[in-house]
Amino acid sequence: MNRYKEMRAFLAVVKEGSLAAASIKEGITSSMLGRYIDSLERRLGIRLLHRTTRHLSLTEQGVFFLKHCQELVTEIDVREAEIFPDIAQVTGRLTVLAPPHFGRHHVAVHAGAFLAAHPNVQLSFNLSNDYVDPTTAEYDLCIRIGNVIDRSFVTTKLLSNKRVVCATPAYFERFGRPRTLEDLGQHNCLCVNLRAGLHREWLFQENGKPVSVKVEGTIDCNDADALIRWARDGLGLAWRSTWEIGAEIADGRLVTVLDDYALPSFDITAVYPRDRPLKSARLFVETLQNAYSQPDYWTVRA
Repeated sequence: MNRYKEMRAFLAVVKEGSLAAASIKEGITSSMLGRYIDSLERRLGIRLLHRTTRHLSLTEQGVFFLKHCQELVTEIDVREAEIFPDIAQVTGRLTVLAPPHFGRHHVAVHAGAFLAAHPNVQLSFNLSNDYVDPTTAEYDLCIRIGNVIDRSFVTTKLLSNKRVVCATPAYFERFGRPRTLEDLGQHNCLCVNLRAGLHREWLFQENGKPVSVKVEGTIDCNDADALIRWARDGLGLAWRSTWEIGAEIADGRLVTVLDDYALPSFDITAVYPRDRPLKSARLFVETLQNAYSQPDYWTVRA
């Protein structure tokens, strides 16, 4: 029998917990799945599963083989997709998690372009600031702001980003420009408030080390668009990502200060579990990359 199909059958049965459930997921009969696993066990000369009419569990050797089997199948899938990117039509459901503000303006808006190229994919978006582990949650692709260092994820950088302090030229003319982090205490800072309370600390680096600065202001909000609008209206200083205010910086409506203290990298990344990569996830990431690479994309407000 086909070794790849044997391993896929083994992984499907373990994941779904039974031959019946796996057969529905894989679209083949339970008896065929059973034959694949029997063939795999004979070829390896070991028993991978304890099987009864009501119960299925991994043997000790099955537990050991599971990890290596998943790595082999994933490697085959990834290499095949790289060599033959158009070998098969993409189908199925793709669930995407993204931060609300970035997701609203720069992720979900590209659904139309993606579906035009891949009409048989179903897209589902959850725009939330909640942190989830894609290896355990029901998300196929997560968009993150900030670096991700985890070998269990496939990580793709979408764009470079920094967090900067900004305000209008009129504000600086009236109140002066902060020259040091301590100067922030003399300014009206537009703060984020989240469910856990006010976010009154802005993050920077000084002498190569990260530092947090407690700031105060007369107005706060949990919506990024409102904060940016208030900054444009000259109400105070905002601490925002460069992707959010690229248009305002380009046309001079906002000016950045304290740039030497900005964290070196607050990049936007796409991550998905290494143990279950979907071709649709990779193609959606490519759709985003193509859009973001267009001239003036980040300097013209949508």
